[in-house]
Order: sequence, then C-alpha cells, then structure tokens
Amino acid sequence: MIARITPSRLDGTVRAVASKSHIHRLLICSALSDRPTAIKCDDMSEDIEATIRCLNALGADIVFDGGKLNAAPITDAESTAVLDCGESGSTLRFMLPVACALGADCEFILSGRLPKRPLSPLSDELISHGISLSSPSPGVIACSGKLTGGVFFIDGGVSSQFISGLLLAAPLLDGETVINISGTIESEDYIAMTRAAQADFKVLSDFNGSAFFLADGQKYLSPGFCRAEGDWSNGAFWLCADALSGGTVRCDGLDDSSVQGDRRIVEIIKRIVKGGAEADVRNIPDLVPIISVLAAVSNGKTTIKNAARLRLKESDRLRTTSEMINNLGGESRETDDGLVINGKSRLSGGIVNSAGDHRIAMSAAIASIVCENEVVVVGAEAVNKSYPAFWSDFTSLGGKVSLEESL
Repeated sequence: MIARITPSRLDGTVRAVASKSHIHRLLICSALSDRPTAIKCDDMSEDIEATIRCLNALGADIVFDGGKLNAAPITDAESTAVLDCGESGSTLRFMLPVACALGADCEFILSGRLPKRPLSPLSDELISHGISLSSPSPGVIACSGKLTGGVFFIDGGVSSQFISGLLLAAPLLDGETVINISGTIESEDYIAMTRAAQADFKVLSDFNGSAFFLADGQKYLSPGFCRAEGDWSNGAFWLCADALSGGTVRCDGLDDSSVQGDRRIVEIIKRIVKGGAEADVRNIPDLVPIISVLAAVSNGKTTIKNAARLRLKESDRLRTTSEMINNLGGESRETDDGLVINGKSRLSGGIVNSAGDHRIAMSAAIASIVCENEVVVVGAEAVNKSYPAFWSDFTSLGGKVSLEESL
C-alpha cells in the first residue's frame, strides 16, 4: 500500500497509543501468574497480537475485549506448541526463554527480517542451560528440553531484550538466578521497564552494576488489574509534529514519570531545534528516524551516535533513515554508528520506501509538514506493526493523505 501525502499544517490533539513494550511485559507476567489479570489497553498492534498468539499457544487464554486485555494464566503448559512471532523481535526474545523455562518443545515461526536479527548470546546461554536449539528450515527455530537455573552470562551490548527475556523466565527456574552482564548495556531503560512490570506482579530483582539477581521461590502474583502506559516512542511523532507545526499539536496520555527512555524526546527536541546538536541514542534507538526529520530542517549540523544496532532492526534503520532524508531533499550521510544531518529550511518532498519499517513510514508522514511537494510512502501498511491507527490520527489532525494499493 502507498500513502500519497499533500503537505499541510497539523493542528489538534491525539491520545497516545498504549506502549507495546509495556504490554508485551504485562502480558507475559499475566500469563505466568496465579490468577486472571485485566490489562487496560485501548490499542492493538501486530507485535502485541504475536505475543498473545504465542502465550495462548502455550496454554494461556488472552482476549482483547472493549479496551482491555483479559488474560487467564497458563495452568498446565502445553508440552508442544507452534509459536508464530510474526516480525516481533520482542516476542521472540522474550518467549524463547519463557517457553524453555516451561519445558515446552516448541517451533518458533519468524517472518520478515526477524530471522536475520541476532539471537546470540541468548541462544548460547539457553544451550548451556539444558536446551536443544535447531533451525529445521528457514525462518523456524525449534527448541526442546527444560531450562535450568543458575548463572547466566550476557553481553549487554547486543540487545537488552536478551536480559529482559531471562528476567521474565527466572521465576520459573529452580534456585537463585544470576545474570552477569559484560560490556555496556544497550537500551537499559527497557530492562527497568521489565523489572517494573515484574514488581507489579510481586517479582523483585536486584542489580549491582554488573549482574541481576532474582531470589529463589518468587512467583508471579497478579494484581488483578493493571494499566498499560502511553507510548513515548510513538508519541514522539506527534511531539516532533508539534515542533514542525509551530506548537499546534498535542499528544495526551504520556506520563512524565515513566521509566520509558523515549520520554527524553522532549529534551532532544529542544536541543535539535536550537541547532548543532549531538544526540547519543544508545538508550533511545527508536527515536532516530523522527529526530532525523527534525534535524533535517533545523539549524546547523546534527550528529547522531551510538546507533549501530539500528542496522539490525525491521530494516537497516540507519540506511533507510538516511535514504528517507535524502529522498525528501535533505542532506544526510551515514557513519559507522550513526548519522550526520545538515539542516535546511525546507524539504522538497519525494518518494520514501518504508522497507517494511513502521518508524520510517510514520517519520516520512511527519516530514510532509515541512515539504514543498507531495510525499509518497511506499509500504504505508508498515504502521500496523506498532500503530495501526496512525493514518487515522494523522488525518484527524488535518493531514491530507490518500491510501492506494500501488503507485
């Protein structure tokens, strides 16, 4: 699907969609807990549907009903299951250790670029703790055995999701769990989100700067009801739209006290608009496409660094972000671990291929605000991964978009 966007000024208020990062974690805690949980959540997305599919395949009963997710926990885990992860990296990296901790023999189905995204060192640690892993065919990972507890070793520089996955599985294991971390932790705020979600279910952990500790004997105890936070990573599109539109766009439902790292977007916008900014995105990689749009029409040179991991996202997100800016008439170049963007007063418009990446599609739409001519987004359906209502919200603010099947 393509989106043809006529440049227009946005004006009005939207409500932040629920954080899919938070929902993933609440769903898994709910499925492993002692009694049903209702999760207040007004929005669904393809990634959340993937986690629900996987948990239900293992024996949970999770249903989306009228603005909430009703989650009945796994009582007797299925001994064999097929877990369709779609293109969700969070689903795969969280559910793999959880399924192994439950002792289920599973086949994980991976779509899109997901088979190319790294699983080591998580996979190595699972194997060293009693799990057999194989890939019987492209896009399929098979696991068997039961995960044993003890001491794990994870390189923190690959993905925080490996650490979160082990934390989520830890209460199912015998004995104390210790997760030793080497190197610098990437996206550490997401680990804080995992630990906060677990704390809501009475599972506590400690961190001494180099290792996480979970005491033996802990169980997930449902609070009965919990609420998904508003999503700062998707709210960032509207906050940047506000900056580009001259202060006429509001995004309600974002909690300033959230543990989400992407809440830093507020300060980053101020720095980029001022001009000549350097943005270290080690802990906020999802913001790179949209802050690049802002940088493309801000004074001076913006340098984005510590973003090498983005080459392993839904697309090579450094490459596709740079291509987006250049295709729209901006000036961007890639570095080994980031981007250098020279600002202009306006962009010309043009064609952007989302490459199946939801954040590229949404960033290109917001960029249309400062374009002289039409913006065409190829692969506009990519927004369904995290924000299916994006095009509807965009038009509600005055965006002019025509969704078509092909060019």
